[in-house]
Amino acid sequence: MRYACPLICFLSIPGAGCAQEHPQPGDEAAVELISDDEIFKAAGFEFSGDNWRKCGDPGSASYEPGAIMERGDFNGDGFPDALVTEGGTYCFGMTGYGYTLVSRGPDGAWRIMDERIGIPEFLGTLGADGWPDIEVGGPGFCFPVMRWNGSEYVANRTEYEGSPCRQ
Repeated sequence: MRYACPLICFLSIPGAGCAQEHPQPGDEAAVELISDDEIFKAAGFEFSGDNWRKCGDPGSASYEPGAIMERGDFNGDGFPDALVTEGGTYCFGMTGYGYTLVSRGPDGAWRIMDERIGIPEFLGTLGADGWPDIEVGGPGFCFPVMRWNGSEYVANRTEYEGSPCRQ
């Protein structure tokens, strides 16, 4: 999905209700107006043909090009975040899925917060700085839960359907 800005935005008419270049804290409407292109580039994807790509799949039958799975303010700091996915067994094995979580800081610079093979699911539990724990699904019945420790997402526990388990 692309977010278009009305013509009056391009004409720089004051008060036209256009998205700011860098949303201010707590401005959810502006977070929603960040372009897909900006998010994909922040996640390290390149536009090729008519798709955003990252993993280097040569065109296998199972390949699914990049997609923005979710966007918003995941840690409550008032700045935009996005979860970008890509699929296919060539790059992601039997899991068939990979993700990149990106966040834009107060200075406008994007940062990759986490990226790995697996199917991400945000949980209700939180790590440092309000970042949600991420269950990384895939084949099987016991999945790792990653937690933000202030500098990176690290393994915290394993769960299956909300209950502790052992791999």
